[in-house]
Amino acid sequence: MSDAPLLEAEGVSHTYAGGQVGCADVGFKLYPGEVLGIVGESGSGKSTLLSCLSGALPPSQGSVRFAVRGQGMQDVFKLSEPERRLLMRTDWGIVHQNPRDGLRMSVSAGGNVGERLMAVGARHYGDIRSEALDWLGRVEIDAERIDHLPHTFSGGMQQRTQIARILVSQPRLVFMDEPTGGLDVSVQARLLDLLRGLVRDLGVAAVVVTHDLAVVRLLSDRLMLMRQGRVVESGLTDQVLDDPQHPYSQLLVSSVLQA
Repeated sequence: MSDAPLLEAEGVSHTYAGGQVGCADVGFKLYPGEVLGIVGESGSGKSTLLSCLSGALPPSQGSVRFAVRGQGMQDVFKLSEPERRLLMRTDWGIVHQNPRDGLRMSVSAGGNVGERLMAVGARHYGDIRSEALDWLGRVEIDAERIDHLPHTFSGGMQQRTQIARILVSQPRLVFMDEPTGGLDVSVQARLLDLLRGLVRDLGVAAVVVTHDLAVVRLLSDRLMLMRQGRVVESGLTDQVLDDPQHPYSQLLVSSVLQA
């Protein structure tokens, strides 16, 4: 793992109109190849934090910095709009909870994957299609479905297509928002196994936001537990889940064990 962080959050806070606190004073460093899980119940602030980290929502206070190629650590919200869009097309990727938010439903599965390659400069149709085929295979989608539209796929297949679309360009950082949300338990397990293998093989850093402790147990190296907009406990995933220190963490872990 590199000595230099890839993403750094410092004192990140966001307060909505009316004074509602979305997240408050969150800080961490994420290193290349590391997976950070952010866990909390609905309303804990994890989605607000993800929006701040991924450049979608400017924090009211604090900063989010990313190691931009050739430029070092740069404040994400001080980048120009074209620079931020370039980042989203190349070094960043977002896996949405609803794959329909991350796919173009009127474009074939192969086209969805190929578009991301074209965004980073690929132009040879044969090479693009070949790479799309390879990636659809890696996420266990049959080659015969390459020209099919995503709306003909099951929810699990749509999510796997979205993952192929994001990872084909080999981003350095991927944000995942409830990546198994809305899927059947058996589909969730297979998708998690697939994600874990791909993230490890590619050495991608990731921030995974979820309410599901099983997801972070399987995917993340480190864990932050959030409640009412604040981080109440953080540390190595196994350490936090096996020996939680904060009363809320203990309650959350014990409720899962009893379920």
